[in-house]
Amino acid sequence: MSEQTVVVAADAHYVVVSADYFQSYSVVGLLAVIGVLFVAVAFGAGRLLRPVVPTPEKLLTYECGVDPVGEGWAHTQVRYYVYAFLYVIFAIDSIFLFPWATVFADPGYGATTLVEMFVFLGFLAVGLLYAYKKGVLAWT
Repeated sequence: MSEQTVVVAADAHYVVVSADYFQSYSVVGLLAVIGVLFVAVAFGAGRLLRPVVPTPEKLLTYECGVDPVGEGWAHTQVRYYVYAFLYVIFAIDSIFLFPWATVFADPGYGATTLVEMFVFLGFLAVGLLYAYKKGVLAWT
C-alpha cells in the first residue's frame, strides 16, 4: 500500500481510506478551532477592556430607558401583529422568488415553474385581498 492510504478495520472488513479524506476533515476542524479561538479572544478582550463601575442604578430593571411604573400588564394593539404577519408573508414571497428566477432560466423548467409561481402568487393575492376586505391595511 502507498503512504497516502490508511487501512481501517471495520466489522472484520478492511476499508482503504485515502489520506485526502482525512485531510479535508482536518481543514474543517482547523477552521472550527480558529473560529472558537477568535470568539474566545474577542470576549476575553471585551472583559479585560470594559470599565467595571457597579452602581445601584445599573442594577435597576428598565425598558427602553424608562423606569418601570405600575403593573406588568400592558395592552398591545393586535394590528401591529397583523402588520408583522403580512410582512412575514411577503418576506417568504421574496425568498421564494429568487430561487425561482434562477430555475426558470434552466431549459425544461420554464412552463412548470411559471405555473407554480402563478399558483403561489394567487394564494398570496387571495390572502392580500382577504386582509384588504377585513380592513387590516387601513392605517387608523
